[in-house]
Amino acid sequence: MFIQTETTPNPATLKFLPGRPVLSSGTMDIRAAGDAGRSPLAERLFAITGVTGVFFGSDFITVTKDEADWIVLKPVILGAIMEHFMSGAPLLAGDDQAGDDDTSEEFFDASDAGTVAAIKELIETRIRPAVANDGGDITFRGFREGVVYLAMKGSCSGCPSSTATLKKGIQNLLQHFIPDVVDVRPI
Repeated sequence: MFIQTETTPNPATLKFLPGRPVLSSGTMDIRAAGDAGRSPLAERLFAITGVTGVFFGSDFITVTKDEADWIVLKPVILGAIMEHFMSGAPLLAGDDQAGDDDTSEEFFDASDAGTVAAIKELIETRIRPAVANDGGDITFRGFREGVVYLAMKGSCSGCPSSTATLKKGIQNLLQHFIPDVVDVRPI
């Protein structure tokens, strides 16, 4: 089994591509070892000293570290991922093999439903695929008084360039197509 790695804009995260599907649908962002119980692979990764976050996408795994050096962590993480996939064990415990796309309640005024639909379509077709290339995910959370609220996951969460991504990339794109958008904020 050959696992590719890619750097991300966040120097504390590295993207691992096992060359096979990871999650059948959705994404899963695990930010603490205590929350890893649903996934044997996440538990294995959090057992590695220095790992502080694990994010599963459709065909990739993003691992976030503390101050530890990637030169030390990378081979251990590669070994853990390889052992997991070679064992044939499921990514998630139990029967459900889908991720946890954020189920938080979305908020927006009913009169803005058309604008929200356009925002969501742009996020799904243009923004999420680009962000997934960098090992993360962004989902719509709400729209109020011209402000779009987004949840940032994976390598996007805590990334030093996330503010620039939001303001220069996502906000400009949304404002270009949807004049009602005045600002974009993380939630």
